[in-house]
Amino acid sequence: MKSFFSSFLVLLTVSFACAGEIIRIDTKDNSLVFKVQDQKLYQLWFGAKTGDKLAALPHGTAFPAYATFGTGEVNEVALRVTHADGNTSTELLFESVIKEESGPGIVQTRISLKDSFYPLRVDLVFKAYFAENIIEQWAEISHSEDGRVTLYNFASAQLSFKATSYWLTQLHGDWGNEMNLKESRLTEGIKIIDSKLGARATMYATPSFLLSLDAPGAETQGETIGASLAWPGSFQVALEVNRMQELRLLAGINPFASQYVLDKNELFKTPALLYTYTNGGRGQVSRNFHRWARKYGIRDGEKSRMTLLNNWEATYFDFNEEKLARIIRDAASLDLELFLLDDGWFGNKYPRNNDQAGLGDWQVNKKKLPNGIGFLVKESQKNNVRFGIWIEPEMVNPQSELYENHPEWVIAQPHRPPILFRNQLILDLANPEVQQFVFNAVDDLLRANPGIAYVKWDCNRFIQNGGSNYLPADKQSNLQIGYARGLLSVYEKVNKAHPGVQLMLCSGGGGRMEYGSLPYFHEYWPSDNTDAIQRIFIQWGGSMFFPAIASCNHVSTVPNHQTRRVTPLKLRFDVAMMGKMGMDLQPGQMSAEEFAFSKSAIATYKEIREVIFRGDLYRLESPCESNRASLMYVTEDKTRAIFFGFLLHRKVGEFLPGVKLQGLDPEKSYLVKEINMGPGKNSYLSTHGKVVNGSLMMTSGISLPLNNEYDSIVIELTAH
Repeated sequence: MKSFFSSFLVLLTVSFACAGEIIRIDTKDNSLVFKVQDQKLYQLWFGAKTGDKLAALPHGTAFPAYATFGTGEVNEVALRVTHADGNTSTELLFESVIKEESGPGIVQTRISLKDSFYPLRVDLVFKAYFAENIIEQWAEISHSEDGRVTLYNFASAQLSFKATSYWLTQLHGDWGNEMNLKESRLTEGIKIIDSKLGARATMYATPSFLLSLDAPGAETQGETIGASLAWPGSFQVALEVNRMQELRLLAGINPFASQYVLDKNELFKTPALLYTYTNGGRGQVSRNFHRWARKYGIRDGEKSRMTLLNNWEATYFDFNEEKLARIIRDAASLDLELFLLDDGWFGNKYPRNNDQAGLGDWQVNKKKLPNGIGFLVKESQKNNVRFGIWIEPEMVNPQSELYENHPEWVIAQPHRPPILFRNQLILDLANPEVQQFVFNAVDDLLRANPGIAYVKWDCNRFIQNGGSNYLPADKQSNLQIGYARGLLSVYEKVNKAHPGVQLMLCSGGGGRMEYGSLPYFHEYWPSDNTDAIQRIFIQWGGSMFFPAIASCNHVSTVPNHQTRRVTPLKLRFDVAMMGKMGMDLQPGQMSAEEFAFSKSAIATYKEIREVIFRGDLYRLESPCESNRASLMYVTEDKTRAIFFGFLLHRKVGEFLPGVKLQGLDPEKSYLVKEINMGPGKNSYLSTHGKVVNGSLMMTSGISLPLNNEYDSIVIELTAH
């Protein structure tokens, strides 16, 4: 029996330096084209697929493919190096290109460059995912100089464009207010999006962005590039417009305070930049990324997900076995599939009764849980519910046995007082011994309790006072990169050791929404803010790059614990249904009517979730531009669709027209049915129960009976 590798790794082409050589990287609809000229590599084109018509390319300028410092370049560069002898210049010449099939529908291209004098080489590596129209690019840097080389700039990718105008859409925010969209026009000069946080790196900005050419961004039309850096650490995206209105885009690890000291024969591999092009606007960018992510970018992305009940907002740190057992029984009575025990279950000498103690001491708190985690696992199994647990293994409280025994394991600067954030310090994952401790903490917990089916992995602070007791004095600037690499290696070990355990990626909310970590996780937590109205905006922003199956959306109590807003239970369920739905409250505190609605809504969700998980997303009305928001998911064969609509604010005298649907088959007719109304409720949707032509709903639209503030509607469409 052939291995996957031997079955699919097929050598296609190998070539060496050749004047005028054209190198193409193609997907179904995109082309990235390079040319070798005077032994150097230039980018000719990135955009709609060119076929063989290179002479007709509208962008006639050839741009450096990976610009270097010290040989005449006057703009931002992809690579800046100080060689072992002190020379600060680098000149990269084309050496060879290798193309090979690395999997079904995936072609990898490796372009090798070498310095004209020094034994330093850079390989630019591209993976083209043909059907998904995604290109994955990274750089591999190495040398055999007699001494160390210092890397000061080391971009993952450089792309260049020639257009009349450029419009950048970035995602920014803070705790409880993640993933806000902001569009701005790029003018002459440089625009930087970055993080210097080291860990929890996407807390204020994200390494995902949209670039629109010649006009502001639009949902359904316009030349649009979407890109996302797969990296859990500090990142930098630089967009520079020069005097000739040419745009250079550079993305990769943030080099700020992170110049990397590279030993002889050591390989420095940058994280990958994922990108796509379309002339179909932001919506098509999202659908490209979602299809790619479900297949390659998240763990088990083509499998289903479980509904869960989390005890965090229900109990916080105040719980015992009896209280948790009751909540587990309540979860079962609602037909939820998993109970998740959050923070507060560990620590004995320093019990975790608040956020001031216990992190790092991953032993079960005997006072709260005298019969251990095993009792809760059995209680869950007895009620036909699976069991999950929260951990934050990268962190330590000063009040902990771990810190008493290993103060040298924390990230801190000598001769400086430690800086606490949420009363905790961060462990130095650049240290292999610390990596092993973090892995063991997770591994021991899961091996001791084989019934654990789910882990919520949290990270509630970023790196400050960035010093390492492990790294030598002349390599302290390697810390942030070493931390991120160490973290990813721990993720990989946990995945291999426990392939049957599902994992949620959390970082004080959306602090790790990126594709460097997500291949090891089934889903992510977009925000600690569970308010339904604000979650519409947060989930809308996240949907630009991340698929619904990965977005954990929880129904919580009112008044909401973050905003104090009171919203209808139906709205809270409808918002949560737009991804992987869960609950974050005590069902035992519900009224009989609320309990009945919740049970009905959970049953409805189970009937439609596969459409949401695997359907193509069409965003119809943006909450950023209207008092109404709407979107829909459509199966690939266009036989089923689920529509969501929300009235955010009611204005006297405001008329909102019918909403035009997208993604349906114009030749098909669909049975229209309002769902999730609750027991005994009647629909006011005029098309409810009727069969309507898909073309008509896409051209004329449908009227929505949303008249009051916080009204919401879910509609199922089934080809008839």
